[in-house]
Amino acid sequence: MFVMFMVIAPLQGQNYESEPVRRLNSNAAFTISAPLSQTATYTTIGWGLVYGAGYNLSRHHSLVGEVMWNSLIPSDAALAPIRAELGNSSIHGHGNLVTLTGNYHLAFEGRVYGTYLIGGAGLYYRNESLAQTISAGNSVSCTPAWLWWGFSCTSGIVSNSQNLASFSSTVLGGNAGVGFTVRIPDSRYRFYIESRYHYAPTKGIHTQVMPISIGVRF
Repeated sequence: MFVMFMVIAPLQGQNYESEPVRRLNSNAAFTISAPLSQTATYTTIGWGLVYGAGYNLSRHHSLVGEVMWNSLIPSDAALAPIRAELGNSSIHGHGNLVTLTGNYHLAFEGRVYGTYLIGGAGLYYRNESLAQTISAGNSVSCTPAWLWWGFSCTSGIVSNSQNLASFSSTVLGGNAGVGFTVRIPDSRYRFYIESRYHYAPTKGIHTQVMPISIGVRF
């Protein structure tokens, strides 16, 4: 908190209170997404897009609705048991994370530089798909990788009679982060870079990612 205060204090000194407050806001950005915790075991760094729009309650306080898409690229650890079960080392898959969130935005903006805090909650949809349908055999040990692909387990064994090619889950989740802005001279546009933590209790293995967003707020 002390570090954040040291950043915010000089920015407030650069205020431009004489300018009118714009009531509507938007943002658009490209993201590089770093998986965290168990999500990092079964996916690699991905990329995505985010778009938001909202209403400015005042110069500092805003409400922002956002939709975000990020790719979830399976790691070798996620594919290893599937490849072993099929005896096919070339089997591959892919995944996606789509979020629809409502967020509170607290901004401290100077004439050029600014910083902000943002956080909220909403719907988190995650899906994974394999290149072909997988039929779990008998007495297959239930490692977390099977849960990642949506298989269910009983007493430490992958349940029989499951034929899956894809899995999806929609749950409520939350996020929180911080961003920094630089205003384009004589313009209402600001470049921004933002780091935000997203968590959703997805079935099987919870989803935890930290997208780094680079884009424009206006």
